Amino acid sequence: MMAEHKLAIFQGLVKFKSNTSKIWGVLAFLTFITLIEVVLGIYKPEMLMGKVLGMKLLNWIFIILTIVKAYYITWDFMHMRDEVKALRRMVIWTAVFLICYLVFILLQEGGYIEGVYTNGFVKKDF
Repeated sequence: MMAEHKLAIFQGLVKFKSNTSKIWGVLAFLTFITLIEVVLGIYKPEMLMGKVLGMKLLNWIFIILTIVKAYYITWDFMHMRDEVKALRRMVIWTAVFLICYLVFILLQEGGYIEGVYTNGFVKKDF
């Protein structure tokens, strides 16, 4: 017997009648988030250029929206919502940790490279 898929998204706020309509609904949601990213990337509003935690607010918005899309793709298309709670936590928290670690490394290396371009290479003797 085949298990029935849940046809609701956003914790039951939006319900669909079939799997096909749910796929289109999820596609519309992901497309909407992508359009927000593209519009912000093209126009780069001046009010989002302020620094927050050492990085522009616009960059933080891009990082957060990308994580939201990755989470939702994992949650819905990889059927994580139907799995045991322990497996869901293992997969999601591992991915969140690795993404945060990658962002930290990229910001550190990017700051170093920006410093080299700005101040030139300085050799330090320890």
